[in-house]
Amino acid sequence: MTDKNIEKDQALENRGTNRSHRPDSSAFKSFIGTNWGERPAGPARQEVADYLPARHLQAVKPFAGERLVVPAGPLKVRNNDCDYRFRAHSAFAHLTGLGAELEPDAVLVFDPLADGSHEAVFFFKPRAPRDSEEFYADARYGEFWVGARLSLAEMEVFTGLKCAHIDTLPARLAADNTPLRVIREADPAITSLVDQIREDAKISRPVAEDDALLEHFSEIRLCKDAFEVKQMELAVKATHAGFDQIIKELPRAINHWRGERVVEGAFGARAREEGNGLGYDTIAASGNHANTLHWINNNGPVNAGDLILVDAGVEVDSLYTADITRTLPVNGKFTEVQAKIYQAVLDACEAALVAANRPGCRFREVHEAAMEVIATNLEKWGILPVSKEESLQPTGQQHRRWMPHGTSHHLGLDVHDCAQARREMYLDAVLEPGMCFTIEPGLYFRADDLAVPEEFRGIGVRIEDDIIVNADGSVTRISEDIPRTIADVETWMARVQNS
Repeated sequence: MTDKNIEKDQALENRGTNRSHRPDSSAFKSFIGTNWGERPAGPARQEVADYLPARHLQAVKPFAGERLVVPAGPLKVRNNDCDYRFRAHSAFAHLTGLGAELEPDAVLVFDPLADGSHEAVFFFKPRAPRDSEEFYADARYGEFWVGARLSLAEMEVFTGLKCAHIDTLPARLAADNTPLRVIREADPAITSLVDQIREDAKISRPVAEDDALLEHFSEIRLCKDAFEVKQMELAVKATHAGFDQIIKELPRAINHWRGERVVEGAFGARAREEGNGLGYDTIAASGNHANTLHWINNNGPVNAGDLILVDAGVEVDSLYTADITRTLPVNGKFTEVQAKIYQAVLDACEAALVAANRPGCRFREVHEAAMEVIATNLEKWGILPVSKEESLQPTGQQHRRWMPHGTSHHLGLDVHDCAQARREMYLDAVLEPGMCFTIEPGLYFRADDLAVPEEFRGIGVRIEDDIIVNADGSVTRISEDIPRTIADVETWMARVQNS
């Protein structure tokens, strides 16, 4: 066969090798595996390992006699042979304690035991020896390309879990026809494997049974343990540093044709320095862009005299994220109109916090307290087309024109954490120790909104803080140190920019 025919017959998936020439001589293969020094010692046991047994007991409680399959998820292709940074499924991260970019393609399995309990077994791809082709030729997993993976023994020390090679997973899942449940959304390949094992064993299970596993794993994260609370505090502290960096860069943003990107970049750089990265795409919304709730294009100018709404959070290495919004006067001082709107939103924040501190407060009552303040101010300003009382009725809700989103959501491994929880466990639930959530009311007066005074148009304000419920049922605003009052914000900006 000629070289021309070889090129013609080359499969598409193999053409990525055309851009480079890898050594494949027998002499090279013999030489590459020799004369390497001792490997450094593996990592010590991670702190979170001590919290995993309690999490596992919660996880398996409703599923006696069933084998539970929790994939980390695969690497996802960004383009051609380049992958996105890996981020494990949150259920996997919670139950293994693994954060950062560990461990693509891994699977945690809870094996049922005869006494009704479960044994957690962690299946992953350990590093290959240095005389293997993977060592030098595998751009996804090879040590030469992405660094050394842990050995089975090292991973057992690090996680505190029993570990096994990922190649043994299919046999384990198919053993003794034990009923299986899987987190279906985490890894399509593992879900297909589970479905095939069920089919081969003639075991038919509705998808709803797998969904119940995801629901349960979401609900057990509603109340954070002590390790998780500490991680949330670290995430808030790192996010504070990110906002400091934004304030430092604001003068440069004013003179840039895409100043919102300057703000976004300032925070993003600090997020990577202080943590794993961003917990979600940063909203850097100057002027009227603040009235687009999820403005992540961040491609507009930042004008002196405007407000800029920044909604951002650092995800620390454990994958827990903060979620903070501050609305800043670009030139360091609020105008009278800006201050009036800002203070109304701040008052709504305070009312929501007071409500959360009441014994027996339900999650939805935090929102209701904020809405009472929002509606009161809109009525006072002559904007509401009806009375405050009528607007606050379920059949009214006219005030929601200027705040269409909710006031709070749970926070943790996901910015909108525990999203698969049932309504009675979330919206209608009484606040319990360990719950972590946001308080984030806002007012949004779009530039084309003819129902508001002209001086209000183009102004959007949101203030968002992160809250933890303490052991005694009281709540703490863990973002208290990030300035939020009008005077404190102005002082903060002057101090940072003059430092």
